[in-house]
Amino acid sequence: MKAARNDVLPASLPPLGINREQAATLIGISVSLFDRAVEAGTMPKPRVLGGRNIWDVAEIAEHFRAIPHKDEGSIAPVDRGEDSSNPWD
Repeated sequence: MKAARNDVLPASLPPLGINREQAATLIGISVSLFDRAVEAGTMPKPRVLGGRNIWDVAEIAEHFRAIPHKDEGSIAPVDRGEDSSNPWD
């Protein structure tokens, strides 16, 4: 029986690359908001390997930490412009 992808790596060795859904979940937002953040440059663009989009976990963390805190006065690019139709994003 073939092991699931997540079962191949030990917990002490997390993946370096993740898919779009995992990337959105990693920073605690919806996939649609993650897509808008990528387009706005707030989140990194994916790398392509074997025809699949894969996001570098370290790059996601770096971009996330560059987003200003709520009261720092600067608004992240993804938050400028049109309102989201989902108030929970």
